This record gives sequence, structure tokens and C-alpha cells, in this order.
Amino acid sequence: MGAWGSNGCGGEIVLHTIDPALRARTTGDALPLVVDLDDCLVRSDLLLEAVFAYLGHNPHGVLPLARETLRGKAAVKAFLAGHVQLNAATLPYDDAVLERIDAARAEGRPVYLASASSMHYVEAVAVHLGVFADHYGSSDTFNLGGSAKAAHLVAEFGAGGFEYIGDSGADLAVWQSALRRTAVAPSASVARRLRRIDADAEIIPATRPGLRIWAKALRIHQYAKNLLVFVPLLAAQHFAGADIGHALAAFIAFSLCASSVYIVNDLIDLAADRRHPRKRLRPFAAGTLPIRQGLVAAPLLLAASITIATLVSPLFLLTLASYFVLTTAYSFWLKRKMVVDVIVLASLYAIRVIGGAAALSVPLSEWLLAFAMFMFTALALIKRYVELSVRMDAALPDATNRDYRVSDMPIVGALAASSGFNAVTVFALYVASQKAEAQYHHAFVLWLVCPVLMYWIARALMLAHRRQMHDDPIVFALRDRTSRIVAAIVLAIMFAAAV
Repeated sequence: MGAWGSNGCGGEIVLHTIDPALRARTTGDALPLVVDLDDCLVRSDLLLEAVFAYLGHNPHGVLPLARETLRGKAAVKAFLAGHVQLNAATLPYDDAVLERIDAARAEGRPVYLASASSMHYVEAVAVHLGVFADHYGSSDTFNLGGSAKAAHLVAEFGAGGFEYIGDSGADLAVWQSALRRTAVAPSASVARRLRRIDADAEIIPATRPGLRIWAKALRIHQYAKNLLVFVPLLAAQHFAGADIGHALAAFIAFSLCASSVYIVNDLIDLAADRRHPRKRLRPFAAGTLPIRQGLVAAPLLLAASITIATLVSPLFLLTLASYFVLTTAYSFWLKRKMVVDVIVLASLYAIRVIGGAAALSVPLSEWLLAFAMFMFTALALIKRYVELSVRMDAALPDATNRDYRVSDMPIVGALAASSGFNAVTVFALYVASQKAEAQYHHAFVLWLVCPVLMYWIARALMLAHRRQMHDDPIVFALRDRTSRIVAAIVLAIMFAAAV
């Protein structure tokens, strides 16, 4: 077979020259096995991955991509393949499909990879696995999908001359022309239609993502950050039932909005996450949660968040909208800007505090806002320090989705320490101010908070240096017994100062 072949429909598809040695081992009457790629051999959709990867690195590339859609699906795939590289070694392969490939090869049957994905991606997978007699994919001008794929395989192997493993409705035309048929995690409607074609067709059932997987994708553990909306309630000492209800609604709105953005962020960072020792286990990167489900969940979560915010107050809705815009800009662009990313992260924490004040309709203390910015900047820098230490210890190269180098660790740690202790300075100045005297009956008691905060910040930096901290210091603080004790002491001091 040459480098180009007829698809039987008047178009052309890119083919790869068959390995003569592999062809020699698979000659005879053995039934060829043809395997699909997206959502089949790989538990992901490479086209969707490429779209998010492209837009994640080129936020202004929407218009060029839109122009390509006018030229057809093949043009879009070729355009994305020219801008987004594929690391086939890190893809989440389906073990059940790999087992069937191994079984077919053990029987001396030739195995082929046929996909509507760009030939650049198909070839990358084929070369990485090294098990296929040949592979077929879409060219720059022709999309090898549905009936076009069926026509090509019939031209190659004859009607009923092959076994096919697919997954979606687009594969029904191919299954119609196959002798044996297998569907990987098909939808209920696709499974029913396949059964009409072949009552004996094999169905490999989908592994439904459970609550634990969804909780991981939504990053429920990160909801603790949204407890910051209760800070204005505590600072203003507003404990009426309505105020608590508004603060709780603000907490839920921020949590749902954050989950929506987390999903988009994970889809943008799929390639980078798969190279990370821990992030590779995230549901979308690991293929345990389909990308399409994420595309449905993200707007639904955002819509629910906006609905709740509307019921709280117009000012809170405006604050939440600001949070969404800034965190989306962070996901697509700002997180790749050195130091800017840290300031944005600190601002996102501070916006939660502002949102709490907006939900309660109480004035926001400038002292609280200043303290929050310095403290959250310190936490964001500690987060970056831990991420760099992980890369250094694992001998990983510098991250492509961050503008930091492993060699930056000392200065990042120094900036975290200075920012953290500046937060303590701001708190000390507040204690000495007339505002503290007016708000607390025994404001001088608040001085006890300063050494407690200095201890916690210094300890957090030491633990990060010793590699004993989670990559998110706030999540670490919630799980850390000492941090919980520190928080209880601070609350007790503030209560003593108020009474």
C-alpha cells in the first residue's frame, strides 16, 4: 500500500506504508481488526483536546479557528494539528481495547488504526504503540469519518472482510460493513441501533463516573477557599439569620462558579497535567470523565451560580461576574505571566472577601482588604514554590503552562516570606488604629494574633521547603491539625477582644 490511497468516494486519505515485517507475520485468511481512535482506543476526543489546547495558548485565535470551520471539518483538524502537538505517550489508553488488540495479534491477525482524527495524530499514536499493520486518518482536505471511513475499509478489505471496534453513531456505517462488531462505551441509542445490525455485537460497557470522580473534577475540596465570604460577617459581627443565609448563598454561588472554571481550566491543561506526577490523575487528564460531559457541566454550573447570585443582590452578582471574568482570563492567559499570575490568584481570594461584604451589604474594611491581599499573595507564592519543588524533585523540565523556572525557587520563597510578614504588619497597624478601638471592646488583646500569625506563616514556609505541604496551602491548612489549632486560637483571641 502506498503513501496515498483512494477512499472509494472520490476523495483522498493519508495512508502510511505498511511495515513489511509486520505484514509478513499477518498474511493469510486471518480477519483484520480495525480500531477507532477517539473515545475508543483513547479515552478522550483528540479534536476537542486540540481546540482547548489551541485556545488556551492562543486566546485570540478564535477568529482564525472560526474561519477554518467555514472550509469544513478536515480543514479545522489540519489547522489544529499544525498548531497543537500531540504527546501520544501520555494519552489515556483504554485497557479493554488494548487487550483486544493484543489478543488479535496473538492469533496472527493484522490490526489497523482508522480514525477521523488528523493523520498527524493518528500517526503519532500508531508510532507510539507500534502494533498496527497500517493506519488511516483524515488528510488536510478530506475527513475520514462515518460513511467515508466505511467506504475506504470496504475498498481495502471488502464488505464483511474485517472486524471493527468503534464507539459512536458515526461508526454505524462502518459496523454495517463489518463482519464482527464491538462498541466501546456506546450511548444507549447507539447500542440499540447496533443491536439491530448485529444482535451478537459485543458491547464494552462504559464505566460511569461516580460521585468521587465528579467531586474530584469539580474540586469540592477547593470549596474551603470560599469560606472567605464569611470573613466580613465575622469582622462586622453580623450574626442575624438573614445575614448568615446571604453569606451561605454567596458561598454556594462562588463554589459553583469556581467548579465551572476548574473544568475549563482542566480541559485547557490536559497535556501539561498528564506530564505532572499528581495532576495526571485528574479525571479529564486520566480519561475517567469524558470531555463532552465536562462541556455540559461547566455552563450548567455557571448558570446555577448566576441564578443564586441574582437572588442575593445586584452588587454581589457584579462581584461574582468580576470573579468569573478574572479567573477565566487567568485560565486562558494570565497564568502564563510570571508574577502577574500570583497577583491574580491573590486578587481572586480577595474578591471572595469582597463578595461576602457585598452579600451582606456591609462596608468593606480597607484594613481587611490590605491584609487579605498580602496574605493571599504569600499563599499563592507558596503554591508556586511547592509546584517548582515537585518538578525539581522529579527532574521534570520547566512547565510549559507557567512562566517559572525551577531555578526561581529561592526568590519565590523569599517573596512568599516577605509578603506573609507584611500581612502581619498590616494587622498590627490595624490593631493600633482608631477603627479597631471603635469595633472591639478590648482591642489591645488583638496584639496576640500577631505572633500566632508569624508562627503559622514561618511554619508553612518551612514545611513547603521540606516537601511536607500539599501543592495548595489552603487545602493543606484545612487538613493540618496544627493549622486548625492556630485558627481556633485566632478566633478565640478575636472573641475575647470583642466581649
